[in-house]
Amino acid sequence: QVQVMESGGGLVQAGGSLILSCATSGIRIAFTEDAISWYRQAPGKQRELVASISGSGHTDYLDAVKGRFTISRDNTNDTVNLHMDSLKYEDTAVYYCKVVLSRAHVVLGDYWGQGTQVTVSS
Repeated sequence: QVQVMESGGGLVQAGGSLILSCATSGIRIAFTEDAISWYRQAPGKQRELVASISGSGHTDYLDAVKGRFTISRDNTNDTVNLHMDSLKYEDTAVYYCKVVLSRAHVVLGDYWGQGTQVTVSS
């Protein structure tokens, strides 16, 4: 059974930094095939896509986080990380990792983690 786990959330002051990590169990992330995305959902708001990285390495970011957040692969630990710098109060949300697993260019399914809370104090 495939599970997605996020870690690294916490409380940080505005202007600070956090690194979120996304890992899987049940199957290893195949960096050249799987698409990994980070979403967030603030209270009373819809879930929004924050950053994504495709199997080819293409990255994309929400305009509000461009220049502050970086999504990257960690081949050593088989994780995909979200480096968050210059955090703002409005970045406060539950952050979710979504993994789209593909093998031999066939999509096996979408898998979501339980989320990790990021709270930025002003």
